[in-house]
Amino acid sequence: MNRERSIWLVNNASSGSNDDAALATLERACGEHAFHVAHRTVFPAQDLPTPAILDAAGIDLVAVFAGDGTINTLIASLAGWGGAVLVLPGGTMNLLYHRLHGQRPMEQVIAAVARGEAIVRRPGVIRCIHGDAFAGMLAGPGTSWGQVREAMREADVAQLATGTVQAIEQTLTGEQIACVEPPLGRPEGYPLVMLTPYDSGIEVEAYYAETAGDYLEQAWALLRRNFREGPHDTLGHARRLRLASTEGNPFGLLIDGEQAEGGPEVEFTLAAADVDLLATERDGN
Repeated sequence: MNRERSIWLVNNASSGSNDDAALATLERACGEHAFHVAHRTVFPAQDLPTPAILDAAGIDLVAVFAGDGTINTLIASLAGWGGAVLVLPGGTMNLLYHRLHGQRPMEQVIAAVARGEAIVRRPGVIRCIHGDAFAGMLAGPGTSWGQVREAMREADVAQLATGTVQAIEQTLTGEQIACVEPPLGRPEGYPLVMLTPYDSGIEVEAYYAETAGDYLEQAWALLRRNFREGPHDTLGHARRLRLASTEGNPFGLLIDGEQAEGGPEVEFTLAAADVDLLATERDGN
């Protein structure tokens, strides 16, 4: 019989999968596998636990049930901590969760961790002066689509309509972003560049919308909450790269779904996560 293990749970009530039913499933799975939720933080209403607070409470495992943005904030705040973080699928896309656990349901992941079958990983992340991305980084005027996703998450119909119009306009008329070092793709750039971290390197993909059909395809992908399915080109892989605006003005970033303002040029490098993450997927992605 498993010995009960105390954990600290962090969740975000506004994340995509944080409804009462999902939380009840999580709590039931924890109870069935001898995980005692000794402390719980509801972010952002409450402050995230610090390494000192966790150590004082005798906690060596933090479970986070939230979207990629909240997970990013938590992992960054625990850099250098001696415990481990268990990422659970509490958001809309759950990209880091799938990177660590594949397509396993949450209950299977919790059971595997309880049996001691999880491995400790410090996966590759994308690092720049504006922060680390564990799931992905977007750059360019096309990041205005992030505002549309937020409106969808908040069920703000008026903002959804306005944001969609603005996103299409910015994608059509905004500055282009080019990968200048190493030179990848077309030198005149793209409206949106996506960087995805793997342990072996950073995958570079460029999204575009050059025709009416492209716009409709991108809009349809967005409405399905997966703009990644829109029209794009895969440009290659690199461990270090530099993106630059073709007109020399600062461009926007989405770091694990959270908006940030970059400069006219931003350098990105592959680095290792600064805290241990538990994983049940062993392929190193």
